[in-house]
Amino acid sequence: MAGIINMSPDSFAGDGLDADPGAAAAVGEAWREAGADILDVGGRSSRPGAPPVPVEEELRRAIPAVRRLAALGLPVSIDTWSAAVAAAAIDAGAAMINDITALRGDPDMAPLAARAGVPVILMDCDDRRGAADAVAETARFLRDRIAAAQSYGIDADRLIVDPGYGFGLALHQNMEVLRRLGELRVLGRPILIGTSRKGSIGKVLNLPVHDRLEGTAATVAVAIAHGADVVRVHDVRAMVRVARMTDAIIRGIPAAPPPGTALP
Repeated sequence: MAGIINMSPDSFAGDGLDADPGAAAAVGEAWREAGADILDVGGRSSRPGAPPVPVEEELRRAIPAVRRLAALGLPVSIDTWSAAVAAAAIDAGAAMINDITALRGDPDMAPLAARAGVPVILMDCDDRRGAADAVAETARFLRDRIAAAQSYGIDADRLIVDPGYGFGLALHQNMEVLRRLGELRVLGRPILIGTSRKGSIGKVLNLPVHDRLEGTAATVAVAIAHGADVVRVHDVRAMVRVARMTDAIIRGIPAAPPPGTALP
């Protein structure tokens, strides 16, 4: 479970913390107590049409938050396609790179990731609305990006794939990605997916972004049932419960926690 921490002021989900590292630390602590495994921090919005953000501003927003969050003891992922931001985040304690461009946004990113030896999330953000089979195209794209990452010396076992739910896909294609997510298992890499509060949920349910908890829960459960290894969410406490219940159904009942263990 990756808990989202947005340090931009213009997050589509309305949860932007606007470069306040103290607020980030408070959210990170809440996400840790709720059962998050990863804290995913970003300093710029990746929503379609978002204005460009200078690297200096992205650094100002994200790096103090990364430093505070790394002290909480959970792995911190930096959500950026800038090598300069990723390098500064790693120096501040980040342990992963989440690159929505799959290492294509900055020519220095792949060499940096190889040197740093950290896990990298490769996402498909290409526009596939005109594709006859968007899922098949995404699988081919991710296979190519895995090969490209390896060519730079990034070990395959450090790569995670993300089909890019909500990026460059029509509504019916987003639904198809969830139904066919298991087809990406052929890539042999863990699958991460981020459906939380996305516009497709709003379109299906005719609900605003702040009222998409149940719709997000449905997408998280279906994604896990079809092979997702990591889900990236805004509402960590609720989605940890959804994930645990779905795992119990799909993968079997886990061992009971010791008596007296506090559960979120």
